Amino acid sequence: MRNEDHHCSRDQIPTSTTQILTGHKNEVWFVQFSNNGEYLVSSSNDCTAIIWKVLEDGKLTLKHTLCGHQHAVSFVAWSPDDTKLLTCGNTEVLKPWDVETGTCKHTFGNQGFVVSSCAWFPNSKQFGCGSSDPEKGVCMWDCDGNVIKSWIGMRMPKVVDLAVTPDGEYLISIFMDKEIRILHMGTSAEQVISEEHPITSLSVSGDSKFFIVNLNSQEIHMWDVAGKWDKPLRFMGHKQHKYVIRSCFGGLNNTFIASGCENSQEL
Repeated sequence: MRNEDHHCSRDQIPTSTTQILTGHKNEVWFVQFSNNGEYLVSSSNDCTAIIWKVLEDGKLTLKHTLCGHQHAVSFVAWSPDDTKLLTCGNTEVLKPWDVETGTCKHTFGNQGFVVSSCAWFPNSKQFGCGSSDPEKGVCMWDCDGNVIKSWIGMRMPKVVDLAVTPDGEYLISIFMDKEIRILHMGTSAEQVISEEHPITSLSVSGDSKFFIVNLNSQEIHMWDVAGKWDKPLRFMGHKQHKYVIRSCFGGLNNTFIASGCENSQEL
């Protein structure tokens, strides 16, 4: 995979607004389409998340407003089969929701349980959760609230973000101490990568072979999951100083990387 800038004519890139969604009452912190493209979820500083239905004409309409968090909803994650949704409250609890009914059957954690991110395993029955509290570390739960595995202790610093590879073989976490940890779920073997600058976000490719991290040094680094690379591929050009900027794989065969940017542009 080569780190080349993409070039195409302007008419091949969506540049006009087709709809503005106004369901939230405060800042929108996170948005994500479902895997099948039938829904969009948005989460907000107003303590809610909203599931939007994508209609046949491409317009979105409100399906459910998910209430129950006491603080801003900072992160959301769709289950691979799109029947469930996880919401993380900022410095608060984790809630799984039924997408069809909009109901929450369980609440994970308690007040003060600082959830930073979460990710589903391929069977849509288990998920991983990262905490910015070292005593909580990383936990793997099932949908009934049972802890399957946990990785805790002072060697497990504050978790910034985590992801599970689509094949379910690896759990990848990024930490406040500039480290990336790749855990093989079958063997429990762990690979540690040290970056020179703080890491703000993480994204895994659809083929489970690569992942990218955003650094506050205004770089995106791409690593191979198998750990064969000594150095990452580097992507530069976006602006990142103050805010959490996220990037993702996309396009045909996940051969493109797109990133947000603080100057209101997108690469």
